[in-house]
Amino acid sequence: MSAVLGLNFHHDTSACLIIDGRIHAAEEERWSGIKHNRTTRETILTAPTRALDWCLRSAGITVDDIDHVWTPSMRPTPRHGSWVSTEQAELAAMLPEALGKRLKLISHHTAHVLAGYLLSGEEHAAGLVIDAGGSALGADIATGRERITGYDLSPNHIDRIHQVTPTIAPGPSGPARVHPSLGHFYRNLALRVIPPGNEAEGSMMALAAFGDPDRYYKELRDLVHLGDDGHVHIAAPWGSYDPDTPLQVEDAVWTAQSADSKPLDARADLAAAAQRAFAEAVVHVARHLRHLTTARTLVFSGGCALNSHLNGTLAEQSGFENLFVAPAPHDAGTAVGAALYAWNYVLGQPLLPTPEDADWGPLPGALPDGALAGGYRSVSGLGDRLIPTVAALLSDHHIVGWVRGGMEFGPRALGHRSILAHPGKEATKTRLNALKQRADFRPLAPLALAEEASAWFLGNADPFMNRVVRARHCKSDRMPAVVHHDGTARLQTVSRSHSGVRPLLEEFHRLTSVPVLLNTSLNFKGTPILRTAEQAVDAAIELGLDALVVEDTLVLAPHVRSDTVLSAASGTDGSWPTPQL
Repeated sequence: MSAVLGLNFHHDTSACLIIDGRIHAAEEERWSGIKHNRTTRETILTAPTRALDWCLRSAGITVDDIDHVWTPSMRPTPRHGSWVSTEQAELAAMLPEALGKRLKLISHHTAHVLAGYLLSGEEHAAGLVIDAGGSALGADIATGRERITGYDLSPNHIDRIHQVTPTIAPGPSGPARVHPSLGHFYRNLALRVIPPGNEAEGSMMALAAFGDPDRYYKELRDLVHLGDDGHVHIAAPWGSYDPDTPLQVEDAVWTAQSADSKPLDARADLAAAAQRAFAEAVVHVARHLRHLTTARTLVFSGGCALNSHLNGTLAEQSGFENLFVAPAPHDAGTAVGAALYAWNYVLGQPLLPTPEDADWGPLPGALPDGALAGGYRSVSGLGDRLIPTVAALLSDHHIVGWVRGGMEFGPRALGHRSILAHPGKEATKTRLNALKQRADFRPLAPLALAEEASAWFLGNADPFMNRVVRARHCKSDRMPAVVHHDGTARLQTVSRSHSGVRPLLEEFHRLTSVPVLLNTSLNFKGTPILRTAEQAVDAAIELGLDALVVEDTLVLAPHVRSDTVLSAASGTDGSWPTPQL
């Protein structure tokens, strides 16, 4: 038996255990209920205690059975030239002794890129990592932290071949770094476009589809200089996290406090210009990596790889034949990359198969005993009739929570902790955005049978909802709830090996001739995706969903009449199964 562990102690705290070639992975936020498991102070580290405990229990092992433990380094300020040993000791002290004494550090960006490359199935690839910031690169003033990193990747080497580092400029009290973080650039603009209380980056990406990028493009493009050899320079302070400095564009001043007061059309135009300038910079770096590596495939990771519109642009314009985005490109995925490094490079184990699903987390458990609140009722014993029953509900435009199998790892629901609906009515998107307290301009995503996707969408999607594709014009009017204002959709393809939603999607296709369902995460505004059956029931009732499936049990809202779906669910004698209340 071989077992390796990857841990992330920073925001998006997570644990990943690989044992005998199987991944067990989970994010601490699903237990804490705090999105990203983010602490109130950036320098505070958090051990993924409950996620780690679940991984061990799921695998049936103890800490003594683990061969290697790796974690990404993230100390923001090197300490007197001994920052590696200091950080390692600090993190080790947060673990049981048997794990702490085995703990070793890997760079943050290397963990990011390996979370994609070692699952991509590619022999040779270029790697690109872009985020707000990663590991310290040294104590010298001219270095700083990882921001934009390029790799040449093969089974025998992980070569860092490109690094965009800060430049030095005169400051108020001497030399100062001017940082080139595209992650901070995008976030800074999002904070000035999206009112507080919303997910700034994701909301700005959505709003960009409604804007005219030309209106503010020159002003934003002047902030980002693209030089030779993939160089990126961002004018200070926009390449560093800065929520306070006013942005002067034309005659208007934009601040985080004034976003609410700006007209929606102006906010959309600034969002569109920001998205264009951001994407151009990333494509600029990617083309340089293509020239350096001559690789056919680009592996992209880091927080900026969550920008699915960017990923669609990269696929079209980077010059690579293939784009592989890490299944979990955000910081939680660094635990996966650290574990895969130990599995493949340290232990020399064979590569894991390229996944078609990320159901690496816990099962939902059983429904709570007793009567359900709000007049909801549970029905068990449907057996083979469950899938036809739920497909009939969906075909009749009911909104259904869907909780089956292992919880997804990553920020997006992939058919295991989802809310599903028929994509055929625009009003369904409006209703769901209202239920989840999301801005109405935000799109909802489609999931589609992999073998049918090309008839409905243009471009190559992936199983992890990581890139946008274009809807075929002739099909758009059949799925208006999942096609965005600009004709794009963040598509998840569902292969035959998907253990959660595939049978339901097949039955829905049979009933409606539509191989697509609307999919959004089962959660409340500002909270992580929900983990347990009990949480799912509470959410279904509070959100007012029409139905909920938890494993093999169906929960119905009081306004959904049993005879609506009786024909699909009835037994050979035409009887309705006895409700288990």
